[in-house]
Amino acid sequence: MNRLVLWFHRLGSPPYFYRFAGRWLPWLYALALLTGAIGFYGGLVIAPADYQQGDSFRILYVHVPCAWMSLFAYAFMAGNGFVALVWRIKLAELLAMASAPIGAAFTFVTLVTGSIWGKPTWGTWWTWDARLTSELVLLFLYFGVIGLHQAIEDLRQAARAAAFLALVGVVNLPIIHYSVVWWNTLHQAQTVNLLGESKIDARMLWPLLVLAFATHVYFFASVLARTRAALLALESGKAWVRALVAPATEPAHG
Repeated sequence: MNRLVLWFHRLGSPPYFYRFAGRWLPWLYALALLTGAIGFYGGLVIAPADYQQGDSFRILYVHVPCAWMSLFAYAFMAGNGFVALVWRIKLAELLAMASAPIGAAFTFVTLVTGSIWGKPTWGTWWTWDARLTSELVLLFLYFGVIGLHQAIEDLRQAARAAAFLALVGVVNLPIIHYSVVWWNTLHQAQTVNLLGESKIDARMLWPLLVLAFATHVYFFASVLARTRAALLALESGKAWVRALVAPATEPAHG
């Protein structure tokens, strides 16, 4: 068997995944903190002010990475949900459900920072713009997945039901992405193109890309941390979990 395929099979083992995630968590959080600090310094200190918006444009260094992550997290959740529904893999169920609250948080921050940015730019905190409305629908989809997962007592059945809802909501992702193309909206068109020339000054672009990297690393670290906790709850009766917690629960002998 191919070594990479074998590694993926081993990763599906709850004890192996728990140890694997535990080893990587400190490094991922440290990398997210370091790159986030570099990105914010570049965006808030080094990057020049926008010729139209002045320094108010700098909120994009929070808004845009969070907006990208709101879509990425949902795609990650739906992808794992698909694996969970088709192959009934326990770890995929946990990964899908662990990513839902994190994606909801990114979406909420996107909407809040977008409203703050919209006030000086558009003159209003909120407008039923196609991009804003579809992003709000995304937040409700996250809430629906989280609520459905919490409403069913059987954890595995709850994860599969929520995964099905997540897959239904995937249709909203291209609507969000292409809303500025399909409709006449107040939201500005895409200025960052990873496959072509970007319509943004390079001094403004590099901090944005660094922050996008930092948010992705933070997302994966948070998903691993939440999945480890969920794995302990789901496997609480298994021998490997009892062996793990036994040293912490054994009484001290005087």
